[in-house]
Amino acid sequence: MTELRVVEICAGAGGQSLGLHLAGFQHELAIELDPTAAATLRRNLERLSDRDMTDRVKVGDVADDRTWKPEEFQDKGIALLAGGVPCPPFSVAGKQLGSSDERDLFAWAVEAAGRIQPEAVLLENVRGLNDARFAGYRQAVVDRFEALGYTAFWELLEARDFGVAQLRPRMVLVALRPEYVSHFAWPQKVKESKTVSDVVGDLITGNGWDPQYAEKWRQAANRIAPTIVGGSKKHGGADLGPTRAKRAWQELWTDAHGLADAAPDGKWNIEDHPRGPKLTVEMVARIQGWYGEEYRWDFEGKKTSRYRQVGNAFPPPVARAVGASIVRALNKDKSVQKVPAPRKVHDEVYRLLRDQAKPMTAELIHGMLGSSMTVEKVHERIEILGQDFEIEVRERAGRKSYQLGEWKAFRGQESHSRHAAFSEAKLRSKVS
Repeated sequence: MTELRVVEICAGAGGQSLGLHLAGFQHELAIELDPTAAATLRRNLERLSDRDMTDRVKVGDVADDRTWKPEEFQDKGIALLAGGVPCPPFSVAGKQLGSSDERDLFAWAVEAAGRIQPEAVLLENVRGLNDARFAGYRQAVVDRFEALGYTAFWELLEARDFGVAQLRPRMVLVALRPEYVSHFAWPQKVKESKTVSDVVGDLITGNGWDPQYAEKWRQAANRIAPTIVGGSKKHGGADLGPTRAKRAWQELWTDAHGLADAAPDGKWNIEDHPRGPKLTVEMVARIQGWYGEEYRWDFEGKKTSRYRQVGNAFPPPVARAVGASIVRALNKDKSVQKVPAPRKVHDEVYRLLRDQAKPMTAELIHGMLGSSMTVEKVHERIEILGQDFEIEVRERAGRKSYQLGEWKAFRGQESHSRHAAFSEAKLRSKVS
């Protein structure tokens, strides 16, 4: 394909946007809820593309037709629909409510693909989406894509495997039209990972910091960082994460209790700062993957806003690597020997219930699955599925049978509780 146009939803400040641009995509449209993040995105995309992005970067609720209408892009030759939909429904730091969380937009994004009909789809989210809790949810996404004419693949990718100086595991979904499937393979990992001292050493030592402290820090920080946590507007100022993350940063002799405005200078002393130095937003951005001239990115807003933009982003090098794999697939590239991405079944119980027109007992499901799952485990699996799907339960002669009903996830239904909840200012502050 000679021109690769992308529509990006929940674009944030542009971590995925930059990666996709470097992979060869041009933005036809980007939508973001937070005005400051959208300003960052617009400013940088205009610099990269050398064109006015005023009408191509929209601010608002991506699921509101008043912001945009996906079907209006159906005949515009869109190669890719991409996005990083809200993480709280799946995050282990939250309640993992999945479909019951009004912020969940994953299923809506699948339907948006059906309305746009791009050649490919790229969606990413937190590692929690890979938990057994969401096996049925992942299977429902794969099955819905199949109904829309795509083959979908899930994979857990870690940022450190693509040249980023932090762990940052993310669940990534790629869906492709049938003619591209055999040409798609997940990107190869880099041979060596960068460390925190590799990417920010020149910044943290560049303000006259005492060499003995600088050397102590270099030795401690010569390792990969824990996952950067961006947080949300309902919390206070910026810091590097919850208690466990702060402990991990302490091992790098880095104070995670807030951010600095500048690197430590000659007056800095260990008596006043026993936890080590604090990082600046620029340093955190490097750890997130904005490292080197090729990954230059200018952030709008005050310190806390800039930090959240950085911390909530998809690392640009990871987005670039996945984007490049999608480009090769769309071009049906045969020049590199690749192993096609494997197709996986995520939840056999869900699939059995989905395919049966009549209710099924746990004993019957166990019999069909064989020794891979006990009757007790089938009951547990059905109970978990009930968090994301309507389950009709019938009881006869002391035995229960089950039938799969509607997916509870928001897909655009006018009757869904998401509409009322999103209109509340309280939820608005938590969505992005």
